[in-house]
Amino acid sequence: MSVVELNSVATVHYTGTLPESGEVFDSSEGRDPLTFLVGHKQMIPGFEEELMGAEKGERRTFTLTPERAYGPRMEEAIQTIPKDMFGDIVPEVGMTLMSDVGPFNVASVNGDTITVDFNHKLAGESLTFSVEVVDVRPADEEEISHGHSHGPGGVNH
Repeated sequence: MSVVELNSVATVHYTGTLPESGEVFDSSEGRDPLTFLVGHKQMIPGFEEELMGAEKGERRTFTLTPERAYGPRMEEAIQTIPKDMFGDIVPEVGMTLMSDVGPFNVASVNGDTITVDFNHKLAGESLTFSVEVVDVRPADEEEISHGHSHGPGGVNH
């Protein structure tokens, strides 16, 4: 029987909640399950670590500290930039936009200056996951060399 291990392809249903409030921040409920190649940095580190050794049909619930999830919040990732750098975009608090260095959130709009936050929205948060392993199989050599799973739920070339 296959188990979740390095270079396996895992297919899971999951629900992620904030342990303090119970608020659901992400879930595959009502959608296709998530498929990923284990050990290739497609998932946050603690998620994969907690699933290691799990078998098809197994359910696991675990809580990750920020260090094992999206990391701590970093004050240096919060910056104030001129509004004119947004071009035709009218920045609004809560917007998520893309830059050359990755996504950022608009934290505040103060006249001609905008405060942006490059921290992940869940940085600094502990996260609880309830996960069911729907399927697990060994990855083939092509998937390993490409660094992602192929076929249903994975990448189709």
